[in-house]
Amino acid sequence: MRSVTPMHIAKIGYILLSVVFCIVGVLFVAWSDIGTQVLSRALGIAMIVFGGIKIVGYFSKDLFRLAFQFDLELGIISAVLGIIVLLNPFGTITFIFIAMGIAILADALFKIRIAIDAKRFGIGTWWMILSLAFLTAIAGVLLVFRPWESANILTVLLGISLLAEGVLNLCVAVSTVKIVKHQYPDVIDADYIDVIDVETEDPSK
Repeated sequence: MRSVTPMHIAKIGYILLSVVFCIVGVLFVAWSDIGTQVLSRALGIAMIVFGGIKIVGYFSKDLFRLAFQFDLELGIISAVLGIIVLLNPFGTITFIFIAMGIAILADALFKIRIAIDAKRFGIGTWWMILSLAFLTAIAGVLLVFRPWESANILTVLLGISLLAEGVLNLCVAVSTVKIVKHQYPDVIDADYIDVIDVETEDPSK
């Protein structure tokens, strides 16, 4: 039997960090004049932790294999961007918004694919995942191209993007991550015996 511990860690971590993203998003909307240093440190730590959870989720192998199927690449990207942001707390605010926009946009685009796969699996909430993914993708695009120059407005947009990302990941984790206690490994080891046909000689020859 496969251990379900990594699956539980991934799912619970996904849910908890999604809630954290929602809370941080609301705080950024309400506190738009937050300092660059505080902003970069908070986002850097969040991205590194979330990247780690994504990587754990990829290797956990839950039943449907929907929520975490692209999370190896996304987890690495998120963790790397988080490290860069964290190591440059006094970096330009523009870089922070672009980094977050790229991470959020990439995650949203992969979630669109997950929504399509969820529909094929017969998961009833696929349309909700799809709608939230589109909204999150739009927010990510706005962060990347920054149609507004005001740092306060962009911080509010970042808060909205994080809130959308949190709700999206929460919906995906709750809807598509199914854990079965008695789940067998993908490959079952077995011993095989090769049977070789040996042609017997005709004793009359």
